[in-house]
Amino acid sequence: MELDHGTGHPNYGLAKCKEEDLAEDTFVSPLPRAVIRPNDFILLDGTWRFALDLEDKGLQENWYVNHPYEDEAQWPGSVEAHLAQGKREQKGWRDQVVVWYERDFEWPVSVGEKENSLLQLTFGACGYETQVWLNGFPLVTIEGEAKHIGEYTSFSYELEEKILRPSNRLTVRIVSTMNADIPRGKQESYVYKRGGIWYQTYTGPVRSVWLETVERNRLRSRVGVVSIIEDNLVRFTVTTRIHDPGTYRIRLKVFDKTPDTPPVAEDEFTLVLEAGQKNQRLVLAIPDAQYWSPESPYQYRLEAELVDANGYAATIETLFGLRKFEARGSRLYLNHEPVYLDGILYQPGAATYEEIKQHMYAMKELGCNLVRIHIAGVDPRIYKLADRMGLLLWVEVPSPHRSSPESRANHREELMRMLALIATHPSVVIWSLYNEDWGAQDIATNPETRQYIMDMYHFMQLAYPQFLVVDNDGWRHISFEGRLKSDLMTAHIYANELERWKQQLDELVAGNLDRVAAFPLVVGDPFFFRKQVPLIVSEWGGFGFADYGGPQDNEQRAEQIRLFKEELRKRPISGDVYTQATNIEDEKNGLIDATTGELYVPPRLLDSRNT
Repeated sequence: MELDHGTGHPNYGLAKCKEEDLAEDTFVSPLPRAVIRPNDFILLDGTWRFALDLEDKGLQENWYVNHPYEDEAQWPGSVEAHLAQGKREQKGWRDQVVVWYERDFEWPVSVGEKENSLLQLTFGACGYETQVWLNGFPLVTIEGEAKHIGEYTSFSYELEEKILRPSNRLTVRIVSTMNADIPRGKQESYVYKRGGIWYQTYTGPVRSVWLETVERNRLRSRVGVVSIIEDNLVRFTVTTRIHDPGTYRIRLKVFDKTPDTPPVAEDEFTLVLEAGQKNQRLVLAIPDAQYWSPESPYQYRLEAELVDANGYAATIETLFGLRKFEARGSRLYLNHEPVYLDGILYQPGAATYEEIKQHMYAMKELGCNLVRIHIAGVDPRIYKLADRMGLLLWVEVPSPHRSSPESRANHREELMRMLALIATHPSVVIWSLYNEDWGAQDIATNPETRQYIMDMYHFMQLAYPQFLVVDNDGWRHISFEGRLKSDLMTAHIYANELERWKQQLDELVAGNLDRVAAFPLVVGDPFFFRKQVPLIVSEWGGFGFADYGGPQDNEQRAEQIRLFKEELRKRPISGDVYTQATNIEDEKNGLIDATTGELYVPPRLLDSRNT
């Protein structure tokens, strides 16, 4: 089987939707990542053999060596869907589920054509716990994991030629549990059961898997970008992967949108590299730089090469934008211009990428300049789409459901994995570490919980200054010595009557922080609000949710939203996030049809410039 670019695969269709005329995609890559390499690849999506390991005996019985699979399943998909479609009586799972997947693939003939190449296997996302075998041999990730832990980000294996065959058998074991200590967002657990705002689990092989040729000595497909617009300097963080130690050169070239033109900036750096993996910061000046913003989402193209002593160059490419997003006192600024965040809460759930794309264009049609992707791992192509469209993104670490040393360790690992893959995108401007105390229920009473969150906040400030960071969104922000450990003071305020809404907003801007949200807005040391931090109403609305009250039909809901937005803009508040974009399971309070992308309410309803 020759490697194929996979353009015909249904999950990676490259046909443009009608709205994309405003954001021409000149940098097409069907793989779910921001960084591409000019290589060959083949998607292993499609029909796999499938087995439920009900008694968890597959390891003991060596299923990775030989097992008679009775069922089939489509990858990507979910364990839940595969159990529901299988031939067995088991239609769901409780406590723990263990499943096995297997398929064959032929040796890609083009791999042997490049002297410096090897074959790499990448999972776009899979888990929560994943083990992989090739022809019965256990594989270890590039990071050294015999078991990959996590289910929201990609991970890769380098395949040794000595274990490859003309026809190969790939075996995957996946374990998921209801463990409340693992990052799970709004998927149910032992602590929070399905129903209301808690959803069915969606686990297993949830994103594509592919084989690709890569160089033995290369730059990995991840690039961090920090721009300093005052002097047009861009700080790139690249990751080297070296098998042959020695002296290398990293060559950076930046191109503008005009095709077939010389680079607008370039430089070269000499490094002595040991075997293994290493992050390296490199700085490049871009003269007369154009900045990225929602009104003008300008992107440059970076070409980065790792050149060995023989002159062989391994290349990666990505798009990036220059922008500065900051909080000054009570105001937010983008590229030194004041900006108000007209946001909306978005929970993609099990939506396909084509549905996500429709939702994103609909959110922009509503007048939003910000989308808060709520506490979930999502298809990373959503970030590339936002970069092109000019939508600001607020992302969040999927939370554990219990506060413990184990949950904090898992939370930190998930944060690091997300940062490594998302730090390329100019659209991502805000991160939440936690939301509404989920996984940090003892934040008001446990100094260890507060210390961990403060440590992560300080780390983000130093390592990722391009983002604003929220410690615990919604309420109970941490104060230490009277200093807030959050770049924003956020509040979740739900009211279904206009007069009550006005009262709560007045309390917020007056600094009466104990009477605004469900819990006090600050814990720890006393904090005295004097407009030294921006105020964001990061959740409000929810009109249509069961038994919540307020308007029920779309016309009344639109009028209520208009009146509530007017009250927000009358006060010194820097942004708001309406809840929410689409219906999902029992949360039926969306403004957009989840299937068609059509609006239930008038366009530009959430645009504060329209009030």
